[in-house]
Amino acid sequence: MIIEPKTRGFICVTAHPTGCAHNVVKQINYIKSKGKVAGPKKVLVIGASTGFGLASRITAAYGSDAATIGVYFEKPASEGKPASPGWYNTAAFEQEAHRAGLYAKSINGDAFSNEVKQKTMDLIKADLGQVDLIIYSLASPVRTNPKDGVTYRSTLKPIGGAFTNKTVDFHTGKVSEISIDPANEAEIANTVAVMGGEDWAMWIEALKAANLLAPNVVTVAYSYIGPKLTEAVYRKGTIGRAKDHLEATAFEISDALKELGGNAYVSVNKALVTQASSAIPVIPLYISLLYKVMKAKGIHEGCIEQIQRLFQDRLYKDPANIPVDEKGRIRVDDWEMRDDVQAEVAGLWEKASTENLGALGDLPGYSDEFFGLFGFKAAGVNYAADVNEIVTVPGLVE
Repeated sequence: MIIEPKTRGFICVTAHPTGCAHNVVKQINYIKSKGKVAGPKKVLVIGASTGFGLASRITAAYGSDAATIGVYFEKPASEGKPASPGWYNTAAFEQEAHRAGLYAKSINGDAFSNEVKQKTMDLIKADLGQVDLIIYSLASPVRTNPKDGVTYRSTLKPIGGAFTNKTVDFHTGKVSEISIDPANEAEIANTVAVMGGEDWAMWIEALKAANLLAPNVVTVAYSYIGPKLTEAVYRKGTIGRAKDHLEATAFEISDALKELGGNAYVSVNKALVTQASSAIPVIPLYISLLYKVMKAKGIHEGCIEQIQRLFQDRLYKDPANIPVDEKGRIRVDDWEMRDDVQAEVAGLWEKASTENLGALGDLPGYSDEFFGLFGFKAAGVNYAADVNEIVTVPGLVE
């Protein structure tokens, strides 16, 4: 079939297998170009099919020759209906990994469930014995807690008062004002239940109990802080409350891993175009301005550049002395949060309007990256050609 991008609000409901494969190979080639890192050898990535999770799997495999198991929740294709992008990404990664002689298997299902945890542990026990790195990179808006069977839904709202500021429709370039009512206590609690650290801790607890964690094991979850411009709706909003919980959980997990010589970290990464960030009001406008500034300074990074730098310069440069901030967090948002970068973005923010955003911001870059998440706008891909939407994931464990 011929697959074209079809959008509904802030998501694209189609994905292109050739374009997704192109993007995966591009990331693999980037990691190959940076040389080897004395990093992990047996890696579990929870949330492995897109964004930072996919970049982590690629970086571990091609940067350190690691065996990788990926856990994700993606939709396979049916006749005449494309798969989700994460399905195509995983298929491409595992095809390339197997061709390179690398171990790569995966499990598709609800990572919050006990069943998927058990299935993953059975696979680790059978094939790898133990893992030395666990990446936790889930970005789901809904979670059913296996302990009580309750389904929680997250919200993206400010706390304590309504929030009003600029945003942009990145499809049209229209800059407008948006107002968001504050969250109530139930909405805050639900967001923490979905996006906080409880499930991460449950994974590590289960892996430890089954003796599947190697000595000196490291586990990393991903977070974001951002500037004052976005803090009302992000870091000081419901999602920020969840991130606070995630960061507190890292210390609890580290305590639990002490006997193994292990540690848990939260890595604070830069603002990037992801399916999740596209859904947050204000963030697309901020990112379009940020990209303009960081590209002009030659310090722009995408997911793969961020994670390669995390592995090379933070996690594995001197594993006994991983650099952290005053709250114990690894920071690879350091270039985004530079004073000169933030001062320029703040100045552009004040001026930004529908009429001048084309000059002030990098909306084309934002749009390209957004559609790139779904395998579109990849250079060299003929989107007018017929493509087989049915693609198998070679390492999928049924």
